[in-house]
Amino acid sequence: MSARRTSAAAVLATLLAVAHLSAASPRPGVDWPQFRGIGAAGIGEGRAIATKWNIADGTNVAWKAALPGLGLSSPVVWGDLVCLTTAISGQKDAAIRPGLYGDIAPVDDSSEHEWRVMCLDKRTGRIAWERTAHKGVPAIKRHTKATHANSTLATDGHRLIAFFGSEGLYAYDLEGRLLWKKSLGVLDAGFFAAPEAQWETGSSPVLHDGVVVLQADVQKGSFLAAFDAKTGRELWRTPRAEVPTWGSPSVHEVAGRKQVIVNGWKHIGAYDLATGKEIWRMRGAGDIPVPTPVVHDGLVYITNAHGKEGAPVFAIRETAKGDITLAEGTTSNEHIAWSYPRDGGYMCTPLVYQGLVYIVKYNGVLNVYDAKTGAKKYQERLAGGTSAFTASPVAADGKVYFANEDGQVLVVKAAPAFELIATNEMASPVLATPAISDGRLLIRTASHLIAIGAR
Repeated sequence: MSARRTSAAAVLATLLAVAHLSAASPRPGVDWPQFRGIGAAGIGEGRAIATKWNIADGTNVAWKAALPGLGLSSPVVWGDLVCLTTAISGQKDAAIRPGLYGDIAPVDDSSEHEWRVMCLDKRTGRIAWERTAHKGVPAIKRHTKATHANSTLATDGHRLIAFFGSEGLYAYDLEGRLLWKKSLGVLDAGFFAAPEAQWETGSSPVLHDGVVVLQADVQKGSFLAAFDAKTGRELWRTPRAEVPTWGSPSVHEVAGRKQVIVNGWKHIGAYDLATGKEIWRMRGAGDIPVPTPVVHDGLVYITNAHGKEGAPVFAIRETAKGDITLAEGTTSNEHIAWSYPRDGGYMCTPLVYQGLVYIVKYNGVLNVYDAKTGAKKYQERLAGGTSAFTASPVAADGKVYFANEDGQVLVVKAAPAFELIATNEMASPVLATPAISDGRLLIRTASHLIAIGAR
């Protein structure tokens, strides 16, 4: 290890120790500080959550706020502040194209865009503040189903971190003051087999104990990096031999050592948060990884899907070390508790809730397993298997919520047998994962942020 890297590791170790003593802890059921909430778990317990609502007549709709531009970032929540991002095109007809299709061509839009961070009052939906992070022509094109604001914000109650891919990394305080910004160069994420198919970045930052963790798997020069949340200073950067991916990292502590866990195709793995050194690794199968790793009760759940190699589901022991890749024809080993080679989800992050793992495929096929043993409990086609599912499921109050691109939110009972409780129409496509806070579902549609719950 170089002297520079050793020094950076020492600084980071000190930073982590100090931040652990002073950082505010997110409150379960209230704060939703990153993609999929606390620990990317997607769970918001503590209050009863609405089962049925009606957007047209306002039943169980607390408020509805119009959003400018296009964005697939999920809402994040700290206290009474709910924040998200958007990118506003100079073309008046800019839109996304939802649905089940396989078109890889990017959108041709070379107009000047505005990248914006917006925070609203969680109680009323009124804008608390909004800031323009950047203006210019996008450095990378987007997919027809993507936007230039795909990445979800991250907050620790002191800072709000925004990642806009090639347009940079930004830090604000919760009153909207810009603390720092950082250019990371051009980050070209798209189909590895057709480099001209630029699709824009989608991985979201994680903010943990004063450290910003960013996964940037791109066409050339993929890396995982850590930054000082106070100053933006880069603490370490670890190269990754990986094709473009869109999953967000997860941070999890094992025996006092904090690990950064990432999805991938060539390199699923875990790294030491203090140094960036690899802890374990394995080769995946799905060649366009999107879902984020989820950790629960000693197991790391990872899934991906696409391509000829398969669509795996892995339940990996948190104590894994070294190369844990499965031998051909096997489904478990010393470090992998159980796996399935063909049941994986393409877009949706797994949900682990009340002893069950929920994995949704792109076409709405839902597979549910016993979290510990991997025994399959049931398989069901949500919405008849005719709608695309990009938003990841979330859960609360004994119910699991699945949003699809046709603008439906299906409510399913959390149980080892399938029971559909309700289907709610949002009147607009839903591709962003909902947030849960204080008994309200915060759902981003193509044009609005809607708070579901009592007024």
